[in-house]
Amino acid sequence: MSETTTPWRGILLEHEPLARYTSWRVGGPARRLYRPADLDDLAAFLAALDPDEPLLWLGLGSNVLIDDAGFPGTVIHTLGCLDGLERHGEHGLRVGAGVSCAKLARVAARADLVGIEFLAGIPGTLGGALTMNAGAWGGETWPWVARVRTIDRRGRLCERPASDFTPGYREVRGPAGEWFVGADLALEPGDGAAAMARIRALLDRRAATQPIGQPSCGSVFRNPPGDHAARLIEANGLKGRRLGGAQVSERHANFIINTGDATARDIAELIALVQTTVERASGVRLMPEVRRVVGGES
Repeated sequence: MSETTTPWRGILLEHEPLARYTSWRVGGPARRLYRPADLDDLAAFLAALDPDEPLLWLGLGSNVLIDDAGFPGTVIHTLGCLDGLERHGEHGLRVGAGVSCAKLARVAARADLVGIEFLAGIPGTLGGALTMNAGAWGGETWPWVARVRTIDRRGRLCERPASDFTPGYREVRGPAGEWFVGADLALEPGDGAAAMARIRALLDRRAATQPIGQPSCGSVFRNPPGDHAARLIEANGLKGRRLGGAQVSERHANFIINTGDATARDIAELIALVQTTVERASGVRLMPEVRRVVGGES
């Protein structure tokens, strides 16, 4: 790793190991990693990039599997920047893409704004939640979105209504070539103390049923219609199955954990093994929720 002096105000690192930035703690080096100082700095940085430069955006790195060979382009790291969070209108919040979902849920509750308590259990940032319509315990992100702010690879900023996007189960379709840098959320007024109690209950449930404290990406597979990925995985005897340093969690079968020395290849091969085993036994092809990054733009 080396830090380079630049005309921008952010931090530019070269050959930066991405295992430091992913919740699985795997991934080879990025050719470059940039931590912008703020949105204007990010716009200037993107405007100066080669238009063919591969780009990867990372927040908490919780829903991504980066190849052991690393990423042959530039990673934009938003955690700790793009972190604005303020009241917007009577019942809204204006939030930067780098704000963690857990912090957002707590701030909303303390402001007596309710509806997004489920975000407290999602180990990611708002940017990732917008990108994949993150959800948990019956709640999803996009029903609460009024407007979003995006940026393209030339550094041009745009503000769009939520109606420009079509959210689905763990996916969102919208204008191509733009990334989320923030959103305005329209929430409901309510009892903040009750919302905080719901958050505590959800976090207690999460701690009791998921491998908290062990490196994972969160849920690996989408739930198939009318069923649960964890049930199918466990029913086929895969709970606890290990490949190299990767293991199907013994606490929750839809989690794969890094036991300490896993590689991205170990995890990818275990994902494939789970898919093949479940499909042969039940006829259901489990679809990964996690994004696989092997190079190019994401």
